Amino acid sequence: MSGRRLLALTIWAFLGFCVLIGLGTWQIQRLHWKEGLIAQRDAALSAPPVPLPRNAAAAAELDFHRVEAEGQFLHEHEFYLNATERRSGRGGFLVLTPLRLEDGAIVLVERGWVPPEQRDPATRGAGNASGIVSVEGLLRMPSGDRGWFVPANDPTHNQWFYVDLPAMARADSLSGLLPFYIEAGPAPNPGGLPLGGQAETELVNNHLQYAITWFSLAGILVVFYLLVLRRERADRPRSS
Repeated sequence: MSGRRLLALTIWAFLGFCVLIGLGTWQIQRLHWKEGLIAQRDAALSAPPVPLPRNAAAAAELDFHRVEAEGQFLHEHEFYLNATERRSGRGGFLVLTPLRLEDGAIVLVERGWVPPEQRDPATRGAGNASGIVSVEGLLRMPSGDRGWFVPANDPTHNQWFYVDLPAMARADSLSGLLPFYIEAGPAPNPGGLPLGGQAETELVNNHLQYAITWFSLAGILVVFYLLVLRRERADRPRSS
């Protein structure tokens, strides 16, 4: 190997090593960030329920915090969010039902999952409580991000693929809709449906594995470079 080729190899090996170490370090930083989020989420989930806030600023501090509210369900104004049941993986819908509070404000409550054949509330009348009810669940702030692979909502046919509270309010003429919603807990509904407890509360944390992968690749690169140098030195006497 000529001196120029060896120099080029050294430069590229050094640059590759720096990139791989940088990626591994970035994943370590992401690991600490994610651990902080997990601790924050766990603290929110384990805290006692609090009364429902009334504005977005107060609600943002209570995301994934348990809240409680009293009101009357407006079952005739249900919304249907395409979803799979968390435990079985079966396709169907999450039922979001408006709950009219004592002061006239309305909050959507994601009451749980139903199969396609029982989307119509008339097919599960036992689970549609009437009168004043108490609700406890997790306060959720809509992400506001549809995502690249999520279909567009179809308000005309009450087909929803992500929660869009302003669009839902317009579609069903709901005035006073609060800028957050509640995900009901696992307490069973009469008749078994909707099937509650569909909230995804766990955060995936694979950053340590990613960091190990990048650092391992950096180590492999160093070993490869040293082997090339060793072979180069071993070949020199033969070419002299």
